[in-house]
Amino acid sequence: MPASVQMETRPSGDWNPSLYLKFMDERTRAARDLLDRVPLAAARLVYDLGCGPGNSSRLLTRRFPDARLVGLDTSEAMLAHARNLVPNATFARGDIAGWSPEAPPDLIFTNAALHFLPNHHELIPRLASTLAPGGVFAAQMPSTANESSHALMRMVAAEGPWSSRLVPVAKTQPYIAAVDDYYEWLQPVSKAIELWLTTYVYMFDSAAGVADFFAGSALQPFLERLSDDERCAFVARYREGLEDAYPAQSDGKVLLPYPRLFMVAVRR
Repeated sequence: MPASVQMETRPSGDWNPSLYLKFMDERTRAARDLLDRVPLAAARLVYDLGCGPGNSSRLLTRRFPDARLVGLDTSEAMLAHARNLVPNATFARGDIAGWSPEAPPDLIFTNAALHFLPNHHELIPRLASTLAPGGVFAAQMPSTANESSHALMRMVAAEGPWSSRLVPVAKTQPYIAAVDDYYEWLQPVSKAIELWLTTYVYMFDSAAGVADFFAGSALQPFLERLSDDERCAFVARYREGLEDAYPAQSDGKVLLPYPRLFMVAVRR
């Protein structure tokens, strides 16, 4: 695990690829584990929804070198990084919620993106239904609503001078559903479904490292609504809470359990 990094955010509210990729190994490991379970020997058209800075797209091009790969993301900063990292792929700006493919794909891959979107009971089966017959829908989402790290985000949002702006954000953060819900939503359009939960344990040099990890992802919807001074104050309060929630081990390391939900479905 890298040492704790200096807090960085972008005043524009756009995502920050450099901060996100300070923890590339941790963010890419789940994408690799998901891709390992995709039951395809070859593919012609692959979509990487919520491609971010291109770390998952690079995995996909290595696995399917003959496929046309299209990455989709809402962040111009992330897309610019992805284009440099994976120059042989196509990247476009767009929102997964309203997206549909230009042709039925062989694989829809989405790593740590769908938990930012609501209405999974409609979204998940709709995405899976756009696949070609025998195509695969593969998704991974953090399952962290009940984790101390995320409860603390909501608490800091509610207790600071920014509460009028951030409490609505906290209230509208989508929660992922139960495993059996995803099974029921995928079952009508799938001939095979695999679902599993994995809890990764990430190791940081301090609680500040945990805050930096989330500043590149889950904290972004809160931080993008704050001024520079407010961001610093918010993160300082968050770090203080993390020190109590995740006490250091005997060697000073801080352990962060991080559950993730995986699903792989094969289109009928």
